[in-house]
Amino acid sequence: MSEHTVYLTPDGLKKLEQELEYLRTVRRQEVAKRLRAALEEEDILENAEYDDAKNEQAFVEGRILTLETMLTNAVIIEEREAAEDVRVGSRVTIIEDGSDTSETYRLVGSAEADPTQGQISNESPLGRALLGHRVGDDVFVDAPDGVLHFRIVAIE
Repeated sequence: MSEHTVYLTPDGLKKLEQELEYLRTVRRQEVAKRLRAALEEEDILENAEYDDAKNEQAFVEGRILTLETMLTNAVIIEEREAAEDVRVGSRVTIIEDGSDTSETYRLVGSAEADPTQGQISNESPLGRALLGHRVGDDVFVDAPDGVLHFRIVAIE
């Protein structure tokens, strides 16, 4: 994983720390037990359980390394008062051109992005387009169906 800044909310930081602790203290031991049990099998060369346990071990260790890197490079984004321009951590209300319905998103780091929960990544096309803009600004986003046009109506 490249070492770049990972923006996290306090809740996101807590979730990643909990996941890391779980992987280190619980999953490692579970996988180790599976490996020991599989090694007791007669024919190790044709032991699917052993192969599966080794793959799971590699996944768990890889995820641990990923989480450690993310946490090392974490920058915590706090709730803030209304800002003049959109930043990571801002809650932004936009209206798509031709629509009467507004949508509100909070800009977060990619580790916490969940558009279904109203959290979009600062690295997503919409997130990148919103950064640095102010209320009343028009923002254009390249999408597979063409360019989308939004207007920023509020920043919290």
